[in-house]
Amino acid sequence: MMNPQALMGAGLGLRAPYAAAVLAQRPRVGWWEAHSENYFGGGEPAAALSRVREHYPVSLHGVGLGLGSLEAPAPDHLKQLQTLVARIEPALVSEHLSWNRAGGRYFNDLLPVPRVEGAIDVIAEHIDAVQNALSRPLLVENVSAYIAFDGELCTEADMLAQLVARTGCGVLLDVNNLYVNALNLNIDPLDELARLPKDCVGEIHVAGFEWLDSIAIDSHGAPVCDAVWSLLDAALDRFGPTPVLLERDTNLPPLDALLEEYGRLEKRVAAADARLHSAQGAMHEAAPC
Repeated sequence: MMNPQALMGAGLGLRAPYAAAVLAQRPRVGWWEAHSENYFGGGEPAAALSRVREHYPVSLHGVGLGLGSLEAPAPDHLKQLQTLVARIEPALVSEHLSWNRAGGRYFNDLLPVPRVEGAIDVIAEHIDAVQNALSRPLLVENVSAYIAFDGELCTEADMLAQLVARTGCGVLLDVNNLYVNALNLNIDPLDELARLPKDCVGEIHVAGFEWLDSIAIDSHGAPVCDAVWSLLDAALDRFGPTPVLLERDTNLPPLDALLEEYGRLEKRVAAADARLHSAQGAMHEAAPC
């Protein structure tokens, strides 16, 4: 359903401390993802992203629209996103399934949406507004959570599946968020994968988390753990070839060290492709004449 355009294989999150080295060295990276809000207003950051875009495909990833807020996305925020999308011409645009505004107050966090009656109607209306403004489909990302709400009517994957059916959006599947929720909320991550339509995932994220006391925190500040790598394998086996991003936002290592972990992601994606081709070959050989 989704069209990843030029995005294929593994990508890396473009963070400000890496931008100059990326432009000077042009490391062998398939594509870069940038946080949209960091480039609002133009200026040198947006100019640098435009220069990166000359050499690599780019995906734009938003953190501030607040699709799950009762209020519609802020007009100024949406206008700035339109301007950036027109300038960069990204392969994909994504946003979180979260809320961040209420009663005139803005919360600088990705707060999970209570999955209660009426929530899907509000979020679908907001997704439609964003997609109409951008004239393109939006990918919506599952988020990490640390508490569960009483009286929820469905799982997060169920909500995403319903939003896909109602709006034509796609899903950005963050398998680290899914694993963090499995640890904190005792959900089955493989069951959540099975609840998503096979053709709805347009991008996948992997990242690292850290422990705070007995809570798993989605910090993006550590290497990807083995359990998340395994969950990525399961996701690629279910959804097929999909662009996969390695995220790192805190405790940033030198670019060379991050590229080593990126190489591990490349191998994981290549192995999933090989499994798919092997399975397809076996099915072809087993087909009756």
